Amino acid sequence: MDEEYDVVVLGTGLKECILSGLLSVDGLKVLHMDRNDYYGGESSSLNLIQLWKRFRGSDKPPTHLGPSRDYNVDMIPKFMMANGTLVRVLIHTDVTKYLSFKAVDGSYVFNKGKIHKVPATDIEALKSPLMGLFEKRRARKFFIYVQDYDENDPKTHEGLDLTRVTTRELISKYGLDDNTVDFIGHALALHRDDRYLDEPALDTVKRMKLYSESLARFQGGSPYIYPLYGLGELPQAFARLSAVYGGTYMLNKPECKVEFDVEGKVCGVTSEGETAKCKKVVCDPSYLPNKVRKVGKVARAIAIMSHPIPNTDGSHSVQVILPQKQLGRKSDMYLFCCSYSHNVAPKGKFIAFVSTEAETDHPEMELKPGIDLLGPVDELFFDTYDRFVPVNEPSLDNCFISTSYDGTTHFESTVMDVLHMYRMITGKDVDLSVDLSAASAAEE
Repeated sequence: MDEEYDVVVLGTGLKECILSGLLSVDGLKVLHMDRNDYYGGESSSLNLIQLWKRFRGSDKPPTHLGPSRDYNVDMIPKFMMANGTLVRVLIHTDVTKYLSFKAVDGSYVFNKGKIHKVPATDIEALKSPLMGLFEKRRARKFFIYVQDYDENDPKTHEGLDLTRVTTRELISKYGLDDNTVDFIGHALALHRDDRYLDEPALDTVKRMKLYSESLARFQGGSPYIYPLYGLGELPQAFARLSAVYGGTYMLNKPECKVEFDVEGKVCGVTSEGETAKCKKVVCDPSYLPNKVRKVGKVARAIAIMSHPIPNTDGSHSVQVILPQKQLGRKSDMYLFCCSYSHNVAPKGKFIAFVSTEAETDHPEMELKPGIDLLGPVDELFFDTYDRFVPVNEPSLDNCFISTSYDGTTHFESTVMDVLHMYRMITGKDVDLSVDLSAASAAEE
């Protein structure tokens, strides 16, 4: 270990693994260490015995839940947009050859006390019970504008400069009511709160286009895909990739103390008395606690069930978004469900998550609106974790720290952080113009 590396990566969470893969593919000499004896850090995947140890303090889960090894319960469950940035990054690094994906059955939104399928196209808008007859016609016109919109073709802009016009102004041009705006902004464009309404509309239009293009890709009921056996497969796939490019992985390395020179720049990482010299360190917030600050916390519930989430057409895998306005909250709540059809539980079992940015100190009460939608559950676990963001100046200390995972159940915000970090570390952008068909192997 007493060698010199370009970059030492600490923690095998998803963000760190993607970065170590990208940097290895770029030809940098990378050492990747984790203090734990398992992959994934905060974003690890647990079997039933590990789940019981963590939340119940015993290693004897009830036998009626089935074999422990049939469970792969992701601690930070997130679906991937089929045409989204993460999938492009996976294809760019060629890590897709180690993974199998399967489409997610359903994408739903909570509105006025009920769960509805998210309409994503002009045709679906006309069928949706979310809107009355006249509103449907207005929504259809807006969807057609978005579908036809091409950034590089001014003819499709209808005289609007979306880098200047706010989302609120664009939507008012189509006369859509607040109810419609709510599901468009939160369930299609995947905004986490309502700040987007006063920001330029281009971002929202691009997000809506990504949703409908991803939906068209698998002809399924949702724009999302998910790896078979869950997200725990991703860090391991990146570890394999890194090894192919000469990267080194070491698990179970205690301390991992980051060393600094007299100027305060990082110069190495010490573990068990050995120091790996390096020019840069990439890590999650837990490895450099004095260079991050707490900005919030995520509350979540994990349920093991014997049935799909009610009112989702029997979907074996599904995301339901509960926009904050519907619940009188400041941030959205998310339901995520996966099952034996993605090999994350034994036959007949479903794993559901309810997550949100915590606004109180009572997760059980706060998550109740989401838990109430699940129907009867076999087991329920509650958990909260703090969210940290870096406060250091990477150009001065060469430490690149990821932000903690948010409460969303899709990957778009996570991968933006990764791309931003990559740009800071290397001074260039990841080339995301890839052939998307490379990740469609597991349609069925």
